[in-house]
Amino acid sequence: MRLIQFETADGSRAVGLVDGETIRQVKVFATTRELALEAIARKTTLASLVGHLGTAEQHSYATLLSEGRVLPPLDHPRATNCMIAGTGLTHVASAAARDQMHKKLSDDGEANLSDSMRMFKWGLEGGKPEKGKAGAQPEWFYKGDGSIVVRPGQPYPVPAFADDEGEEPEIVGLYVIGPDGMPYRLGFAIGNECTDHVMEKKNYLYLPHSKLRYCSFGPELRVGELPSSLLGEVRIRRNGEVIWSKAFPTGEDNMSHSIANLEYHYFKYDQFLQPGNVHVQFMGTSVASFGDGVKTMDGDVFEMEIPEFGKPLINGTFRRPEKVRPNGVVAL
Repeated sequence: MRLIQFETADGSRAVGLVDGETIRQVKVFATTRELALEAIARKTTLASLVGHLGTAEQHSYATLLSEGRVLPPLDHPRATNCMIAGTGLTHVASAAARDQMHKKLSDDGEANLSDSMRMFKWGLEGGKPEKGKAGAQPEWFYKGDGSIVVRPGQPYPVPAFADDEGEEPEIVGLYVIGPDGMPYRLGFAIGNECTDHVMEKKNYLYLPHSKLRYCSFGPELRVGELPSSLLGEVRIRRNGEVIWSKAFPTGEDNMSHSIANLEYHYFKYDQFLQPGNVHVQFMGTSVASFGDGVKTMDGDVFEMEIPEFGKPLINGTFRRPEKVRPNGVVAL
């Protein structure tokens, strides 16, 4: 089952069940968050609840996309109650890269490894623990709240101070915290976890700064478990022409951490368990155009597609004028 959130012709919100090129509007509830909270209250699954509620009006998927009425598949009415974060060093890009990585890890002593390589090694050795046990802790970073999420199909702003605006195609886990303080996963979506790779490359301690960028995910929420192996494709278009593309493998078969381990180390913190809040967790990438020497430009369009997730995620970019703040802050 795949769901979207969208705006109807009169501007009201709705949840839609994807049926090919048709969107069937789910009855009763207007947001996936409300659906999730109701499923929690009824002690049932999201898929079962949608099946029980049924659908009513039908909409053209192509029209919703072309008119910019498709929303992110999960959000919160208050942006500050939606947490956007991510994990890194979770993927192995290819079999060849895996072989080279293992060779380096076996040839070099622990003391000779960079911090990144050391953390990746920990993931390989302990990122997939037995069920019910905690494994190696992954790299983690904060991106922002719901205000930095751009709806599918729309361009996202690039800060005037940015050195770069690079794409990162990823799987995103989507969660709601229940009244009992437990995290409930609705499912997964395709995400573009945009990063300032030029800034990050200057010094790895700049990683937190490089992640504070707008992002997007969707358009569809894939309800249920994540397939163990997925192969997507990411493309960059400039003036309508593809200037770079690459396959990106994901899913646990292509990861050094299990999904359960990433979730454990995120939701072990009490401050992330406030009832009713929404969490969007980017789970790491396996490719990026920056690594192939691509320099993105204003107006470039990023396309990310995984067949099992339905429609591709497409977003452009534009450079945002710098805001003038005398002395940075105003003293009181």
